[in-house]
Parts: sequence; C-alpha cells; structure tokens
Amino acid sequence: MRSIHCATALVLSLATLGASAQSVRVEKNMSLELATKIAAATVAACSADKFNVTATVVDRAGGVRAVYRADNAGPHTLAASQAKAFTSASGKNTTLAMWEGVQKNPAAANVAMIPGYLLLGGGVPVKVGDEVIGAVGVGGAPGGHLDEKCALAGIASVQDMLK
Repeated sequence: MRSIHCATALVLSLATLGASAQSVRVEKNMSLELATKIAAATVAACSADKFNVTATVVDRAGGVRAVYRADNAGPHTLAASQAKAFTSASGKNTTLAMWEGVQKNPAAANVAMIPGYLLLGGGVPVKVGDEVIGAVGVGGAPGGHLDEKCALAGIASVQDMLK
C-alpha cells in the first residue's frame, strides 16, 4: 500500500513539474543594441529632411531602451516621442492608425485617456514576424505622417536584425 502512495505522489509531482514548465513564456524583446540603431537611424532620416526630432525606442512593455535627440529639437519632443512609442507598443499598431480608428469610432475616443497614451502620428511598432518586440516614437517633424515616415526608415535600416 505504501508503494502505491509513493508511486502516486511521484506521478503527481512529475505532472505538476510538466505543468510548471509550460507556464513559462519565452518572448523576443528589444535589445539595447537594436534600440540604439533604430533611434540613430530614425533621427538621421529626419535630419536628412531638415527635421529636428527626438526618437524614443521602447521595449515590448513600453520601457525606454534608447533616446536620440537631434540638435535643435524642441523640448516637447522628448515627452511626445516617448508617449508615441509607448502607445504604439501597447496598442501593437501605429499611432496614426490608432488615431484614425478613433476618428471613425467616437465610442473609442476614451482610449486617448489612458495614462501615457498620445494619439498622434509618429509611433510605429517594431516586429519580428508578427510579434511586437517594441516600438519607436518620433516627435518634432511638422506633422505626424512625417514623424511616422522617419520611424519607418529607422526600422527599415535594421530589417536584417529583425529575424
């Protein structure tokens, strides 16, 4: 009888061990090296068009990984770029698309009230396949669509690292 109880306990222990291992997730995330390259390339792309911007790159949880601020970028660009990056990483979409979605669906306007969100163009998710690993936010160009263009150029510059 004792050996049956021991065997049962062993089986239950092994079953629990297997269940524990399945509860651990493995996720891709934004490295400092990748974030720095994206931020630098994003600011360079905007600088080529004579726009003085700040680019902030965040990880999948919205934590800041890198910030590049061009000479003569306005002080507001720091907060704007971080909020756009956070919004994009959190929403897993571009901030321009999110803003357009709110315009089409006024009932969704409260999404703009989420602390840290900024629904202006210039936030773009960084993906490996379909998995969002972070985002880049840009502030300072004369229009959100131009901020987004720079962000897309920054991401494109590291496309070979996003595999």
